[in-house]
Amino acid sequence: MSLLPESASFEELVQDYFLAVRGAGLMLSALDTELLTSWARLGVPFQVVARGITRSAEKALWDARPGEPVLRSLRACRRQVEAEIKKYLARSAGGGEAGPGRPGLTWEETRHARLRAVLERIAEQWPSLASRVEQLQGQLLSTVPQEPAQLDVQELRVFFALLRAQPFAQRIHLWRAARLDGADAQAMSPRSRRLSRRFRVLAQVRRYLGVVEA
Repeated sequence: MSLLPESASFEELVQDYFLAVRGAGLMLSALDTELLTSWARLGVPFQVVARGITRSAEKALWDARPGEPVLRSLRACRRQVEAEIKKYLARSAGGGEAGPGRPGLTWEETRHARLRAVLERIAEQWPSLASRVEQLQGQLLSTVPQEPAQLDVQELRVFFALLRAQPFAQRIHLWRAARLDGADAQAMSPRSRRLSRRFRVLAQVRRYLGVVEA
């Protein structure tokens, strides 16, 4: 999810992603830094925390006033991030609940299954997308990624494919709705602006298609 070098630390990756999604700010507060450090000690992948930030930001995006940051602090994401961490730790070693003699699903398998289920609901609600969904299910989602980063790429490609399947006028409307304006946007680095725009485009697409969770 981040465009920082691979050598960047967990803390750098999370801070970069949070500030880009927030759409404003240059650094975290002392309290936010303390919270981030506590997450880093758990040893979970960056993508798990980023997923919690994304879900928190999506919920806040629709209530934010024009020119106002989507999230005021990293602490505002705490409940969603720690819920994602809890799910990851419970399933990271195949520790999910299952019946006798059946191993539990891993975190990656669970996310992949949920994304497939989301696409099935989209196909039912949007008949015009049914053939595109079938294609995505048979090609892009034919295998379960083994790494959280690969899951993020898979989900990103799915929703951008659904965006491209929209009529031209609707695509333009969604792209324009995702614009980030204001002085804070101008102060962001080109990398952060691209990351922020990507988050906002995906949020618009998910909302338009009625996707609550994936």
